[in-house]
Amino acid sequence: MIDRARLAPPLTFSAEAATGIARAAPMVALESTIITHGMPYPANLETARAVEAEVRATGAVPATMAVMGGRIHVGLEPDELEALAMARDVAKLSRADLAVALAMGWTGATTVAATMICADLAGIEVFATGGIGGVHRGAERSFDISADLEELARTAVTVVASGAKAILDLPKTLELLETKGVPVIAYRQDALPAFWSRDAGLRAPLRLDTAAEIAAAHRTRARLGLEGGQLVANPIPAAAEIPTAEMAPHIEAALAEAEAAGIAAKAVTPFLLAHIGARTGGAALAANIALVRNNARLGGEIAVALAALP
Repeated sequence: MIDRARLAPPLTFSAEAATGIARAAPMVALESTIITHGMPYPANLETARAVEAEVRATGAVPATMAVMGGRIHVGLEPDELEALAMARDVAKLSRADLAVALAMGWTGATTVAATMICADLAGIEVFATGGIGGVHRGAERSFDISADLEELARTAVTVVASGAKAILDLPKTLELLETKGVPVIAYRQDALPAFWSRDAGLRAPLRLDTAAEIAAAHRTRARLGLEGGQLVANPIPAAAEIPTAEMAPHIEAALAEAEAAGIAAKAVTPFLLAHIGARTGGAALAANIALVRNNARLGGEIAVALAALP
C-alpha cells in the first residue's frame, strides 16, 4: 500500500516565493487562468504584473500558480510569466484534471479550485482572484455547476473575489454556498457584489469591514476544526463599476450566442467574457482589470493581518 504521507507534492517555488516561505512572510496565491483564458495578450501580461505589484505593495508576497513540466509552480519567474501569457492551447485545470496534467507534463493554468488546492499544498492561506465560478444559468437542465463551490467547502483558503461572475445564476450560487457551509462575507457593504457591478440585488449573508476581522474569522474556523474556506466578496471600485442594469442586456446576448453556438463546459466562461468584452467596447475588460487589482490589495492586507495572529 502506498504511504501517502511520504509522497511530497511536486512543488517548485520561484525565488521570491521560496524566500517568502523561508521567512514565514505573508503570502497571497494568484490564479493563472485569468492570464491564459480571461484576457487577451498583452493585457493579460500587464495585468498579471500589476496584480503581483499590488500584493507586494501591502507587504505580502505574491505566488502565481501554474502547472509546467510535471510540477506545480508556486510563483512564476518573470520569463515564465511572460511565456504563459503568450502560450496557446493551455489546459484549464480544476480538481478533476490537475493530477492528470501533472502526470502527463502538460502546461496548465489553474482555476479557482485548482489554485486553492495548490495554495493549500504550499501552506498559503489567502488567494485573490477576479470572480469565482458558480451555478450556471439553466443548471437545472445542464447540471453545470463550477467545482469552485465544492472546493470552497473543503479547502481552508480565504478567497478574495468580486463575488461570483455575473454571467452565472447568482441566487442559486449563493444558496449552494450556504448549503455547503461556506461563509460569504461582503467587504464594507451589505449588498453582494456581482463582478463588474457593486450590487447584485442580493443581500450578503455576512459583512466585515476590516482585513483584521476577516483574518480573525479565518483563524477561528481553523480553531473550530471547520472544513473549507471563506469567500470575501470585495466590490469593484466605484469609479470602475458597470451597473447591473447596464450589463444585463450584454450578458443575455452573450448567453444566447453561447447557446446557439453549442458552447458548453469549461469553454463557456471564456466565451462569454470575450463576447461581453467586445459588446462593451472594452469597458468590461477595463473593469475586470480594476477589480482584480483591488482584490489583490485586499488579499495582501488579509495575509498581513493573518501573519500577525498566533
